[in-house]
Amino acid sequence: MNVRITPSVLSGKIDIPSSKSVAHRELICAALASDGKSSVISGISGSKDIEATLGAMEALGTVWKDEGNGSVRIFGITEVPSGKRVIDCNESGSTLRFIIPIAAALGCNAEFIGRGRLPQRPIDIYIRELTKNGVKFNYSGTMPFDITGKLQSGTYTVEGNVSSQFITGLLFALPLLEGDSEIVLTTKLESRPYVDITIDVMKRFGVEVEEHENCYKVKGGQKYISNNERVEGDYSQAAFFYVANAVNSDIILGNLNENSVQGDKRIIDIIKGAAVDGKIKSFKADCSDIPDLVPILSVLGAYGTEDSVIYNAARLRIKESDRLETTASMLNAIGGNVEVTEDGLIIHPTGKMTGGTVNGSGDHRIVMAASVAALGCSGEVIINGAEAVEKSYPDFFKDYNSLGGKADVINLE
Repeated sequence: MNVRITPSVLSGKIDIPSSKSVAHRELICAALASDGKSSVISGISGSKDIEATLGAMEALGTVWKDEGNGSVRIFGITEVPSGKRVIDCNESGSTLRFIIPIAAALGCNAEFIGRGRLPQRPIDIYIRELTKNGVKFNYSGTMPFDITGKLQSGTYTVEGNVSSQFITGLLFALPLLEGDSEIVLTTKLESRPYVDITIDVMKRFGVEVEEHENCYKVKGGQKYISNNERVEGDYSQAAFFYVANAVNSDIILGNLNENSVQGDKRIIDIIKGAAVDGKIKSFKADCSDIPDLVPILSVLGAYGTEDSVIYNAARLRIKESDRLETTASMLNAIGGNVEVTEDGLIIHPTGKMTGGTVNGSGDHRIVMAASVAALGCSGEVIINGAEAVEKSYPDFFKDYNSLGGKADVINLE
């Protein structure tokens, strides 16, 4: 799908879709509840990633029912199915890294499959640490791959400067084991807010995690308890509209929790800090904890008056695309001037972006960032591969146009 964006001003009110990060975690905890009762998770915004997690937990023995209007009733796993289970993660890194240790803790023989860039996403930490604790991998550097064996309690050593998804996956799984375990961090933890979300959600489902300096301790033999939850709005999605407001728009954002522990809530403070007399000047952002904000922060910088710098974002090279390169390419294609560094970006404002043709790069955040960048361009922006928004925000263009945006599907053939 190719979309033509005509520059415009957005205004009105929009309810931000629910947090994908929170939804993944609430659905998984509900699926692990073993008290024989069901949980209702409501306010879910549909996406391919969430579908992948639901499908993965179903493969492990969860029964779930779509109750409509974004609500799902989850019946926790009472018996793990026998035989090899095929777990389709689609393109969801969260699904893959959350489910591997859960399947291992349940003693499930599983085959993991996926698409897009997911087969190249590293899982070396799990191969190293889970292998020490009872799990065998049949892995040749890509998908599909198999795991067998049952995870054992113990000490898991994890680098803190890799994806926090590894820590979250272990946190989900370790309470299911008989003995006590600990996760020891060998370096400073990046993306800590995502681990904070995990611990917060687990607590609401009856499971406790002890936080220590450079260490998480998890008692074994704990039971997840069913619970009804409503998923809060997603600050990583809200960020696109916050930046639209900074560019030229006037949007009221609803369905957001002001007390959220989501790290991407920092978008509000970054915009405030970048503004002088109501206009964007510049910012410097350490994005080690907020990697998902990098594409839209780059748009913010492009509409500034002085250079902005993004750093500590090297992990973005192994996302749905190499987001440092694709973010720079996206803005440079429409008249921006963005320089890629070893671990980030330097955004040199050009005064006025002209418009042009952007490659969506199969990346939902690149497509949405380009759509916001287009608001203040002097000419049209054409986004190729705009269907990538289906990964996390299928209704993005519908909502964009409901606010007065001018996004039209076109056929360039």
